[in-house]
Amino acid sequence: MTSLSCRADVFSAECPSRRVLELLAGKWALLLIDELASGPRRTAELRRRVGGISEKMLIQTLRKLQRSGFVDRVAYPEVPPRVEYRLTPLGASLSGTVRAFDDWVERNLARVQTAERAFDSAARGRPRGSARPDRPATRQAARPGARQAAK
Repeated sequence: MTSLSCRADVFSAECPSRRVLELLAGKWALLLIDELASGPRRTAELRRRVGGISEKMLIQTLRKLQRSGFVDRVAYPEVPPRVEYRLTPLGASLSGTVRAFDDWVERNLARVQTAERAFDSAARGRPRGSARPDRPATRQAARPGARQAAK
């Protein structure tokens, strides 16, 4: 187990918090946390509720969330076997933020789609090879040492 010898800093490539951020930034993790906030769920229930997730990705994501302390897996000694997943207190402490994020996406979806269409339309109107509006134009001479690095 890696100990945190410094203050957590998600902007530092070496900080272990980056690994947590990477896990939580995945769409499947966010959707599963949101769904589990409503209560314990069996694997098949989660797969039905989270459209598009494969069995493999569901199990992989649940295992990662379990490993990081966000989800508990409860296996009941029954025949046939029954397994449920539920949020831990740590996962529950995150669920409000995840729900707010999901709500924001749903409320602003039309605005995002409008922006994407405008961007795509502008991109189609540019001549090939011209600078993209989201990137500044660069020149070879503007980058010191660029030619030297190529040699």
